[in-house]
Amino acid sequence: MSVQILTADNINELISNNDIVIIDFWASWCGPCVAFKPVFEKAAEEHPEIVFASCNTEEQQELAAMFQIRSIPTLMVFREQIMVFAQPGMLPAEVLEDLIQKVKDLDMDEVRAEVEKQQAQTASA
Repeated sequence: MSVQILTADNINELISNNDIVIIDFWASWCGPCVAFKPVFEKAAEEHPEIVFASCNTEEQQELAAMFQIRSIPTLMVFREQIMVFAQPGMLPAEVLEDLIQKVKDLDMDEVRAEVEKQQAQTASA
């Protein structure tokens, strides 16, 4: 599957309607972003069951602000509508592949339980 363009208009639909969504936040003037693009596109071709989305932070400043993007490239991964990974920096292909496998292997019942625990601690603080 090809990389989809992420916008404020389609973000909720993409995250809500797909099991795994990987987002690349980038800008055209960013050298590491441009270097990472072929790695990201190749991963998208190799994993058609995953939604790969690209967010140009210059064109989608509202989304960049919403996700508090401070450095680009930044990669974010959602699984079952829960953000399970967020990290700035370019990843080599083998590291991206390893990340994808780890996300697929997550026990989402454990992840949801941990999220609920953290929310309860925040509410009581």
